[in-house]
Amino acid sequence: MPNIQKPKGTLDILPSEIPAWRFIENAAREQCRLFGFKEIRFPTFESTDLFCRGVGKSTDIVQKEMYTFIDKDESSLTLRPEGTACIARSVIENGLYAGVMPLKMFYFTNFFRREKPQAGRSREFWQFGTELYGSEAPEADATVIALADGFLKKLGLSGVELKINTVGCPECRPAYRQALKDYFSLHTDKLCDTCKQRLETNPLRILDCKCPDCIAVAADAPRTVDHVCDSCKTKFDTLLKLLDSFGVVYTADPKVVRGLDYYTGAVFEFVAGGIGAQSAVAGGGRYDGLTEQIGGQNLPAVGFAMGVTRLINCLKNENLLPSDDAGPTVYIAPLGGDAVAKAQVLANDLRKCGVVAETDICSRSLKAQMKYANKIEAKYVLIIGDTELADGEAALQNMADGSKVKVQLSAEKIIENI
Repeated sequence: MPNIQKPKGTLDILPSEIPAWRFIENAAREQCRLFGFKEIRFPTFESTDLFCRGVGKSTDIVQKEMYTFIDKDESSLTLRPEGTACIARSVIENGLYAGVMPLKMFYFTNFFRREKPQAGRSREFWQFGTELYGSEAPEADATVIALADGFLKKLGLSGVELKINTVGCPECRPAYRQALKDYFSLHTDKLCDTCKQRLETNPLRILDCKCPDCIAVAADAPRTVDHVCDSCKTKFDTLLKLLDSFGVVYTADPKVVRGLDYYTGAVFEFVAGGIGAQSAVAGGGRYDGLTEQIGGQNLPAVGFAMGVTRLINCLKNENLLPSDDAGPTVYIAPLGGDAVAKAQVLANDLRKCGVVAETDICSRSLKAQMKYANKIEAKYVLIIGDTELADGEAALQNMADGSKVKVQLSAEKIIENI
């Protein structure tokens, strides 16, 4: 009978890998604390209609990638493929819009999309993201971008570039969509099959296509910045000036459009080199009409999401991954039944005092225990046999320099000497 393996496109995050994940999560939480963002958690699955209406029926997520199932009550449910629509639903359902504004939230959780697994992209993936509600001012955009930029710097990453653009508002977007449609209609023979469909549903998405032929055609397409209204242009220019004043380095790139229908106004990506085709480690922008699209009152909003696995690849590429957790402070090696019982008590007492302690639970010989203590990188070893039990003290060995000191067999005395 073959072994059962994990589903395609999912990850086992092993104990040796957890330090890198914890390093990222701790840095994210600290950065959000400094900016006044509070954590939010939301359901693993939602009504399918939430993503059809919020993310957009023309997106690849809704058309191809969602894990959707019919519940016993015949309702259609979907494993969350992204977080922004989930939070928008929560803001409406829980009446958070009636509280103090701006409303600033962050999340660190997993999502699900049935994509082709490749480096930096899996079917179950983890993201760190932020959402800011209640301000349409460019200062709000600058806040979330500065948070993201500072977070990446906190990780020590240097090879990440910020690219930013504006895709316009509902007032000026239609004219730009028509300009794109007119342009790409002249080059339909060079577009991929997916983009031929996008030409009718959402020509803006063609700019986001990764097909080489589509990229070549899109190189000469009309630029968003040449078609936005005066209000959008003023907000975008103000945002860039704010980023300049913050010392945030960026490149204005008209090809950045993002792949979801809810974006309006400024959009941005943080792109890393050296990690393969999936080089965008973070992306976001403004989505002022999202809450209204899913049935709530209109609330201006802006945010971003970062892929944790891609961040880890970036850290690895720049040799910035933190080392594995340090081994136990004290390993207690017992010899004989009475010593085993005493070692268990001592280890438990040390743990109560906040000291990382290990002892033998596999009936190993002393030689095997010393090898084990070295493998787990114990800082100190205490050997207890019949003589040590009778004397009430034992030799505590420093594994770094080999020095030894006699200590009484109590947690308090051991702690005094480590």
